Amino acid sequence: MGQYRVTVDTGGTFSDFVYVNEETDDVSIAKIPSTPDDPSRAILAGVQLLIDKGVKPDDITYFCHGTTVGTNALLEGKGVKTGLLVTKGFRGIYEVQEQSRPHGHVIFDILYDRPALLVPASLTAEVPERVSFQGEVLEPLDEAGLRAALQPLKRSDVKSLAVCLLFSFLHPQHEQRVREILAEEMPDVEVSLSSEVVPQIREYYRLSTTVINAYLQPILAHYIANLEGRLTGAGVTTRQKYIMQSNGGMSTFAATSKKAVATVLSGPAGGITASVQACRTTGLQNLITFDMGGTSCDVALIKDGEPSVSHRGKIDGRDIALPMIDINTVSAGGGTLARVDRFGALEVGPQSAGAVPGPACYGRGGTEPTITDCNLALGYLGEDNFLGGKMRLKRKAALDAVESVAKPLGMDGQDAAEGIVRIINVKMQEAVKAISTMRGHDLRDFHLLAFGGAGPLHAGRIAADLNMAGVIVPLFPGVYSAMGLVMSDVKHDYVRSRMTKVASVDEAFVDAQFADLVAHAREELKVEGFAESAIEIERSLDMRYAGQGYEISVPLPAELKAGALAQMRKNFDELHRSQFGHTAPHEPVEIISYRLRGIGRVAPVKLPEFQPQGLKTQDAIREHRDMRFDGKTLSCPVYQREKLDVGATFSGPCVVDQLDCTTVVFPGQQARVDNHKNIIITMGGA
Repeated sequence: MGQYRVTVDTGGTFSDFVYVNEETDDVSIAKIPSTPDDPSRAILAGVQLLIDKGVKPDDITYFCHGTTVGTNALLEGKGVKTGLLVTKGFRGIYEVQEQSRPHGHVIFDILYDRPALLVPASLTAEVPERVSFQGEVLEPLDEAGLRAALQPLKRSDVKSLAVCLLFSFLHPQHEQRVREILAEEMPDVEVSLSSEVVPQIREYYRLSTTVINAYLQPILAHYIANLEGRLTGAGVTTRQKYIMQSNGGMSTFAATSKKAVATVLSGPAGGITASVQACRTTGLQNLITFDMGGTSCDVALIKDGEPSVSHRGKIDGRDIALPMIDINTVSAGGGTLARVDRFGALEVGPQSAGAVPGPACYGRGGTEPTITDCNLALGYLGEDNFLGGKMRLKRKAALDAVESVAKPLGMDGQDAAEGIVRIINVKMQEAVKAISTMRGHDLRDFHLLAFGGAGPLHAGRIAADLNMAGVIVPLFPGVYSAMGLVMSDVKHDYVRSRMTKVASVDEAFVDAQFADLVAHAREELKVEGFAESAIEIERSLDMRYAGQGYEISVPLPAELKAGALAQMRKNFDELHRSQFGHTAPHEPVEIISYRLRGIGRVAPVKLPEFQPQGLKTQDAIREHRDMRFDGKTLSCPVYQREKLDVGATFSGPCVVDQLDCTTVVFPGQQARVDNHKNIIITMGGA
């Protein structure tokens, strides 16, 4: 039956699967309820679906997983008990953090409090040693003092330790020796060294990233080992087993087990990878990705076909200094709950019904109304075609749940359902504006690429309210993040901080800084099974005007010829102008960090391009259903997507049903099907 690639994106409500036959390029999909207590159970169930169709386990030659295990542990505060080792006299770095409160609405929140430290002061120990800002040893490591400092931690039953010594990115030997001593004193404790996790400038960000890695690493390592054992037990023994990373690339099971912090945006990153491919197939280069699932909504900006990537970000208020796709996440999904608060006001989110019990209409014990219940009550969802008819929804249960909110508000149930959906739409619109208009982008130049189980239900209204160019709904929107995992390459990021002025170095010096990073990247990828011809190296420099507190990453050519650094300086000026609106060409510029990305290219999957079959659009109508739009109930057609031909055009209001998703085309909107079977929705006759 051919060899297969299997990818799975685990969400809060469903686990999404994509199966690709590498010989025929045929694509099939599945959605299975998630098993939050042990996500690997749902994964094995999805793999078994393929095996039950006659595919031999040995024919599964590629497996990639977008996981939320580390993310959920961080958000829910369920990491392991973690200790911290810092240079003597610097234990306050973690508590002081940035010395300022975050930007945004919290500036006006008089009750704002920072997230609790993952490592309390009682589990922080000081190491007698000192390295200068130039990497010189001022005070050798006091090994006896270190062993004495470890005694309280040994009695505290910590499971993991973060080691972050001053300027260790310039002189890692002290941290390396600390690990050797920990192996003797605390052999059962996992150890994360800042000089390995993120060897770059700025002590707090390096410390915070290392602490998060230590906090999550034993959990993710245990999960991956358990998953690998289950896959092996099922006969899936391929070496090509990967986990998606926050940077939009994959990493092997073994590498991920050591660097858990790199997976905190593992799930949504797959959707961005697929969206970049959508830029190529549609010819539309400016997109806002809109991934609405069961518990959250993730949005990201793609400009000129490239996603926005940050080298530093926050997850739930916690700082991580690693390359990651710039994704804005809000608590808004199909399972988001609506309630009347103690003051009699309607409150929507952030709580979610999750996979268990799920929305009331699932019939699993949920009684409070969710966004999914409202969409069913409004007629956008049907009772008998959810998941292709494999799961029947209970409309009466949804109406009863909505009524429990409508009655205290003195409202009609349909009005209450519309109000709840309107509130969640505004919340998601604010997330879109945060990454676009608030950064100087004009949303009239962007299409909204809608995916996730609930994204296409809401995208048409959101795009219209934001005056966007239109909406794109891909062929498999409900499993789009899993589809992105099929298209991903293996990516490893490396960084080295060495502060130097551009004017004081030459091209040979810069090449020398990258030399061992390049060698290490090539060796790591070769060990993972990539031939030299499949390996690519990307380099960049973090640059700033002397004295600035932030840097801009400037891509570096593969070959540095004479005069290349002068051109890099000009490129930096232009990037600074485009991002901040001004430049200072006569000010000295510093190189702060040298960044390298090693890429292992995976053989691409050829996505099908379809030809018209002569099908009539009218024949794709399965039924007519009453739907509610802006206070009016209208009888609207329901199209079956599989029966919509290339070139088909139709107008709203209507709904398009398919196995993994439902798309709403709102009144006044027009839709067409392109030759990749994307649905392109335009506004107001455009």
